[in-house]
Amino acid sequence: MTDSGDFDAAWLPAAAFRAVGTRRSVLRGVTDPLADTVHGELADACARFGGEVTRDGHAVDADLVLELTGGEPADEGYTLQRGGGTTTLTASGGRGLLYGLFHVVRLGEDAFAGDLPPRTHRPALATRMLDHWDNVAVHPVMGQVERGYAGGSLFWADGRARGDLGRVRAYGRLLAACGINAVAVNNVNVHATEARLLTDRIGDVAAIAGALRPYGIRTHLSVSFAAPMPLGGLPTADPLDEAVRDWWAGATARVYEAIPDFGGYVVKADSEGQPGPFAYGRSHADGANALAAALEPYGGTVHWRAFVYDHRQDWRDRSTDRARAAYDHFTPLDGEFADNAVLQVKHGPMDFQVREPVSPLIGAMPGTRLAVELQVTQEYTGQQRHVCWLGPMWSEALRFRPDGEVAAGRLADGLVAVSNAGDDRFWTGHPLAQANLYTFGRLAWDPAADPGAVLDEWTALTHPGAPDRLADGLHAILDGSWATYEKYTAPLGVGFMVQPGHHYGPSVDGYEYSPWGTYHFADRDGIGVDRSTATGTGFAGQYAEPWAKLYESPGTCPDELLLFFHHVPYGHVLHSGKTVIQHIYDTHFEGVEEAEEARRVWAGLVDLVEPERHARVAERFEEQLRCAREWRDQINSYFLRKSGVPDAHGRTIH
Repeated sequence: MTDSGDFDAAWLPAAAFRAVGTRRSVLRGVTDPLADTVHGELADACARFGGEVTRDGHAVDADLVLELTGGEPADEGYTLQRGGGTTTLTASGGRGLLYGLFHVVRLGEDAFAGDLPPRTHRPALATRMLDHWDNVAVHPVMGQVERGYAGGSLFWADGRARGDLGRVRAYGRLLAACGINAVAVNNVNVHATEARLLTDRIGDVAAIAGALRPYGIRTHLSVSFAAPMPLGGLPTADPLDEAVRDWWAGATARVYEAIPDFGGYVVKADSEGQPGPFAYGRSHADGANALAAALEPYGGTVHWRAFVYDHRQDWRDRSTDRARAAYDHFTPLDGEFADNAVLQVKHGPMDFQVREPVSPLIGAMPGTRLAVELQVTQEYTGQQRHVCWLGPMWSEALRFRPDGEVAAGRLADGLVAVSNAGDDRFWTGHPLAQANLYTFGRLAWDPAADPGAVLDEWTALTHPGAPDRLADGLHAILDGSWATYEKYTAPLGVGFMVQPGHHYGPSVDGYEYSPWGTYHFADRDGIGVDRSTATGTGFAGQYAEPWAKLYESPGTCPDELLLFFHHVPYGHVLHSGKTVIQHIYDTHFEGVEEAEEARRVWAGLVDLVEPERHARVAERFEEQLRCAREWRDQINSYFLRKSGVPDAHGRTIH
């Protein structure tokens, strides 16, 4: 595929294929549709750079031999080796061959230098999925893409599937190149128009699936638990009702007639107003299993989100704790979910905040398949107007060992994320936010991967042949950007403090007296939520050892999570040696200074970056600095007035 004038090439510019495009390649083995995709990629590269690719030719004098053995078609693994002047890529399935080709592209000239001993590569997680919160019809409140910060939908426009799906195919190509193999194409909050995608509008979904299929992407659909009522005319959606189960079986059969490789359903139930099994006195296992039974004959999976909590809380009630909800609801159901039902758990217990502990539900349900859900779209981390590379956050969560032994990334059956892509020219609005999408895919393939090495990959692909000054500059901007964002926003794990509704910019008490359960409980004496077992909500006790003991006491709780687990005085001394109030002042000043330095570094790269990309990032930096200063001034002013404790350094607090 050649570069397009309509959208950015992201991490697959033509120059990234120079190493394979200048050489002689031979593609051999059994026939497979994805082998055709691989051949097309090689043919495009060779046409551009002067190389040659043949099918079923002799390997003599070939620089690259790609062989599809046809052993296990679904196998995503591949073996790469080099010897005798030839690089050999072997796979038993078409997906493996495709992923192997992109591995060779990542290696560049290194793929054709020296010898490489045989090494087999396989994804650690079978499901590596993006959930798009895209609406077919523009929603009056949430717009075309709920929590979308990169323009409109890639899939939908004017109430239907886009007529030209070439960009959807290009999107599938980008995703395959970083290891993603599944996409849910509509919002988990299923509105009336979107509900019909399951039935009379399944043809629209089939068209999108056809555009993604050449790159090994299976299409999934978000569905409403209550669908049998508005779509089937039934008086109930009770998951144990035989007519309801028959309706789901019939609807699902028709989906697979239209999309034989359909992946399955995504369901948000009994959550934030969405219908669910509680209405019928049934459990979430009952609800998930009804849909799982309909999907099972076709090899489909239901992803059942664990985001279930009371969103009508009384802020004065300190015994009700939103953080407890997923664990309390779902751990009693361990072992009751069908084999093709996957419980999709947010990586933290609240809602994708800049700092949360890892959800105690991960690791607490050994008899249930779990997928860990991340948020690539930056709802609470700057909305793609701020630089905030989330690779270190996700790596920290995936390496967390809930039982003290096994990492969360190894306990999961899949990794899922809310996509940050839209129809913006740069896909993600902020060009540097592309690094988040790429990093998610690579960590989904290998949760133990070093995020810094992944960032190096993204940089080298996005800017082929870039001098060290550009790579060093991007590291200087991105490496610490999550920590910088945390510094000038909500401190020490307390979370939120955002403008209600759209969640952009500071409002310390924006949700403090609301029904959403997102409180910081700041008063004249202190701040934080007591989640200890001794005196608080008991959330800390949901963890296994050693974490339960660690989080229980302010004396042992990590500083960065202190206010998530404890209500402490402003004079409480952190492990760093600072008081809580001085930490708040210092970090908010530091965060702005670090954002200013990142802007300065980016300005100094103007001669190394394509002008439109540089200008877009420079413009976003101006907004980031404006907003960072607003955060600094509002947070520091609020806590100065609340605590009455002055800044030890005498700086101006507005």
